[in-house]
Amino acid sequence: MKKLALLFLSIFMIASIQSQTKKIKNMKKKILFVVTSHDKKGNTGDNTGYYLGEVSHPWEVLHKAGYEIDFVSPKGGTPPVDGFDLQDPVNKEFWENKEYKNKIVQSLKPSEINPNDYSTIFYAGGHGAMWDLADNTELANIASKIYENGGIVAGVCHGPAGLVNIKLNNGKYLVDGKKVNAFTNEEESEVKLTNVVPFLLEDKLKERGAKFEKSGLWQNHVVTDQRVITGQNPQSAKSVGEAILKELSLQ
Repeated sequence: MKKLALLFLSIFMIASIQSQTKKIKNMKKKILFVVTSHDKKGNTGDNTGYYLGEVSHPWEVLHKAGYEIDFVSPKGGTPPVDGFDLQDPVNKEFWENKEYKNKIVQSLKPSEINPNDYSTIFYAGGHGAMWDLADNTELANIASKIYENGGIVAGVCHGPAGLVNIKLNNGKYLVDGKKVNAFTNEEESEVKLTNVVPFLLEDKLKERGAKFEKSGLWQNHVVTDQRVITGQNPQSAKSVGEAILKELSLQ
């Protein structure tokens, strides 16, 4: 009986150590934020870029939870910023954090990224994302590897434009058969850019086989399905960060 008890105790201790090791390993893995390099809304001449609140609000949640965050953009360097509102205290906190302001104004190029370093890739929105994230094969390959490694792929607002062409090893689109969310056709119409953006994000995700869910205009709506986390609009940014944190805690 003593030998049996010792055997069970040994098995329990080994399982416990493995569980703790896995948690520590996951905590050490960084989170990668993707931001657009594109600065114009089509031929309108209007400026765009990544939307500051869609970076700062998820950043606040994940940074305070102890995760290190890196930034990548299609061209690297200083990405254009939109929604630059420092009356928002979270925006202000992010922008005045020297470490993270330096990171985002010196964003990495996709060629500088090792997917194995990251537990999560998060695509921030801003209309610029519609022009340069969907067709960026380097970023799509990075996201695919992170996901195939058991990681999380997330996006908010127009950020899920980066998800539409991600393919997995089985040849299927990442979003195929999964519940997703993003900036809706109605919201695009509301901001009068339906005929300016290169495609409608809701329609494109549906074309890729996604089960698109949505709420009314400017409502906070976040969907989590099989390690894919998506939010509808700027109002959903913090909730996406919280959903990423929750999913990471389950790994």
